[in-house]
Amino acid sequence: MANSVKQKKMRSKKAVERSTNAVIYVILVAISVIWLFPYVYLLLQSLRGEPGIMTRYFFPKKWTFGNYIRLFKNQGLSKANKPISTGDYNFLNWYGRTFLIAVVVTVIQTVIVLVTSYALSRMRFKMRKPLMNAMLILGMFPGFMSMTAMYFLLQLIGLTQDMSIVGLILVYVGSSCMGYYICKGFFDTIPKSLDEAARIDGANRQTIFFKIILPLSKPIIIYTILTSFMGPWGEYMFASLIANGSPKYWNVAVGLRDMIQRESLAKYNDGFQRFCAAAVVVSLPITILFFILQRYYVEGVTGGSVKG
Repeated sequence: MANSVKQKKMRSKKAVERSTNAVIYVILVAISVIWLFPYVYLLLQSLRGEPGIMTRYFFPKKWTFGNYIRLFKNQGLSKANKPISTGDYNFLNWYGRTFLIAVVVTVIQTVIVLVTSYALSRMRFKMRKPLMNAMLILGMFPGFMSMTAMYFLLQLIGLTQDMSIVGLILVYVGSSCMGYYICKGFFDTIPKSLDEAARIDGANRQTIFFKIILPLSKPIIIYTILTSFMGPWGEYMFASLIANGSPKYWNVAVGLRDMIQRESLAKYNDGFQRFCAAAVVVSLPITILFFILQRYYVEGVTGGSVKG
């Protein structure tokens, strides 16, 4: 009798668990569909062959890769209903400039964050904690608060428009050390006994950092690379200001905004479809990087959140 009651309770418990899991899965699937809908719509629009922005149907009636081809051929119409010139519309130039800036910033910023985090994790010196707190507080303020001052400073030394690549790189890497917090937390999880053993064997700080710490820090290095690349890749506000209205100095974010703003691109031919194709192309590097390095990215975030 007791065994029968116990079995009924277990079956009832399992039924409740199955029902709860089913509800959770349904909710997660619904959230996934809602989250993926804009991206699927963007991809379908980039492959649509019919002109115009709004349609009454979700899937294209005519499929084409021509929007991607024309995107790199600079075919389109300007506001004066004339072909868009290379200086006025050049997606490949915008893409190349943005990619160059993002790669250089990623390399410099990753190095700065790693060495700063290692120094704050392993070394003890006066004003260490006040310095960490000051950087943490300053990093909470949005960057656009100093945008006007930085623009006039860069304009004074000639780092706008034709030298905007150098100017943007300086701006993006200028506050890199303030992103030390997660990386330092990861270094704190690595036992200091490894450093001490290496010091006994005659290793200096450089050797310890490059030969011992970095090989054990692949997750946080990948995390730092991804976050460093994503910042300049999609940045709009300062990039639009420093270009000073010159299309050939834009990055992809500024260029895409101009594309969607043009009344002629919405009115003539397939401008909206070409904009969607450009958005898909812009999203590819981040998507590929994230899927390849996703495992290390998650490990870096969780490992860096263990200690402060």
